[in-house]
Amino acid sequence: MRRTDPEGHGPVRFGPALPEDGLPVLPELSAVLAAAASRAAAEPVGGGPALLDAACGYGDRRGLPAALDRVAVAPGAPALLVALTAALGGDVLVPRPCAAWWAPYARLLGRPAFHVPTPAESGGVPDPYALLETVRRLRAEGGDPRLLVLSVADDPTAGVAPPELLHETLEAAVGEGLHLVSDETWRDTLHDPHGTVLLSPAEMLPDRVTVVTDLAGALLPPGWPAAVARFPAGEEGNALHARVLDVLTALDARVASPVAAAAVYALSEPGPVTARVAAAVRLHARVAAAAHHAVVAAGALARPPCCGRHLYVDLTPLAPALRAHGVGDAQELEDFLTVRLGMPAPGGHRFGDDLEAPRVRLSTAPLLGDTAELRAEGLDSPAPLELPQVRHALTRLTTVLGELRDGARRRESPR
Repeated sequence: MRRTDPEGHGPVRFGPALPEDGLPVLPELSAVLAAAASRAAAEPVGGGPALLDAACGYGDRRGLPAALDRVAVAPGAPALLVALTAALGGDVLVPRPCAAWWAPYARLLGRPAFHVPTPAESGGVPDPYALLETVRRLRAEGGDPRLLVLSVADDPTAGVAPPELLHETLEAAVGEGLHLVSDETWRDTLHDPHGTVLLSPAEMLPDRVTVVTDLAGALLPPGWPAAVARFPAGEEGNALHARVLDVLTALDARVASPVAAAAVYALSEPGPVTARVAAAVRLHARVAAAAHHAVVAAGALARPPCCGRHLYVDLTPLAPALRAHGVGDAQELEDFLTVRLGMPAPGGHRFGDDLEAPRVRLSTAPLLGDTAELRAEGLDSPAPLELPQVRHALTRLTTVLGELRDGARRRESPR
């Protein structure tokens, strides 16, 4: 993650990476990758038959069936989003806040990315009325909005959009002729999978939605880039699939052969993979809940995290104490908390939020310990929050935020 311009805190050009799980690579995955390391042949652009078949099976098990000619695999979700944006043309709409990597890829292609506010109760999906107003304004000013990128299981807010909101937003988007890209990277990381309703936009609008899933969300280490796109059925979907493959071919965006072998194994979801995913989700959910408790107890604001390995924190109630430390915007807050917490705390401006708003995304992996071995202890522990390394990290978070809370109270005007 690169800092923004220190002189005036200019536009953000590079965002933080996806929140990692911080855990050692699953041994069975390592074995598959090692066994394929001697392969000299390149994986075809878009994925070979075995990889596409595994991707289709993964979608089938989630109620998103697709034939082999409606799926493409690339070395990471950014490559797919670049190809989709280039293929669809026009202006791009994204929620505010949104995943840090969405807007830079639109700008890379010279396409404006316009942020649409999300409702207070969830992130990742724009408010339908704000979406309609944004589209109307853009067209009145000569713009050409064509693509809406959204996420029902969200980075950075860790929220899951309720089906009723999703339905209203999709109706608005379709009424305006927008194509939708649903980033479902975090769908397999629900903290309460039995108590949370996650509905894919592709289930509601099978002919208007392309689903993109980065396997770094749950199945593969981030250093082994692979992501799957599932295209709509019908002529438009077929044409879009062909144009995306053209772009990927021009970029020579191939999944490395050993990574492809590991992806086939992971997407097939054998026992070791499903057990690791479940254990990792449980661990990060517990730590995220404890971090959320510390944040709220200090008087800051945050939605309860429902997915992923992160939470999104608004420190506006602690602004008086922050100003006393020379913190006046999200970049200064990022710098301040990164030092105080000893862990990355990317500011909300990296996710399209207002620079003036004191918001940050906190990840849970750094709270598990300083090494992969220490972090792995939480996988098997019946009480991971009692592990010394986790307890120490949570105590530090509580102390830093508590000091800000006390400072804010001292600076309150007397009643």
